[in-house]
Amino acid sequence: MRSLFAARSARLALVALASVALAATATANAAADSRSTTVRACKTNDLTFKVSSKTQAGGYYLVTAKAKSGVTCHLKGVFPSASFGYTPDTAVSAAEHAVSEDVLLSGSTAAYAGINPKTTDNDYGKQFELLHLSIAGDEANTITLDLPDTATVDRPIATNWHADPADAVPFSG
Repeated sequence: MRSLFAARSARLALVALASVALAATATANAAADSRSTTVRACKTNDLTFKVSSKTQAGGYYLVTAKAKSGVTCHLKGVFPSASFGYTPDTAVSAAEHAVSEDVLLSGSTAAYAGINPKTTDNDYGKQFELLHLSIAGDEANTITLDLPDTATVDRPIATNWHADPADAVPFSG
């Protein structure tokens, strides 16, 4: 009798240990799964923006986007939703024909888009000192940025967001 009771106790102890091991494995897997979840897409309010004037390619504006403190998000590799005024002829169109790689923003990592305000070779255009900008798909949260100088706008274009500012030079044509 005694050996039957001891064998039963040993089996119960093994079952208890196996249960603890399975629970620990499940917890570890759940933690690993939660770390591997997809980083959410950036919204306009998640980011800070800076606009600088560049002379390359006939002149353009380089928009730099960085995640606000404590935010980690990915910026889709499409061009920003931007315009210089509130009419369709001042809205930027795509300078690139394909989608670029997404940029993961967190800490000091930045994304760059280039905006060429004038792609025509004439003396026409409207003058603007502000740029209205949002992340594509988040137009309800558009922000307004001061330009470093007055822009003459006629058929503006914008590059996609890129991790390297050299890739954000908008060449027209």
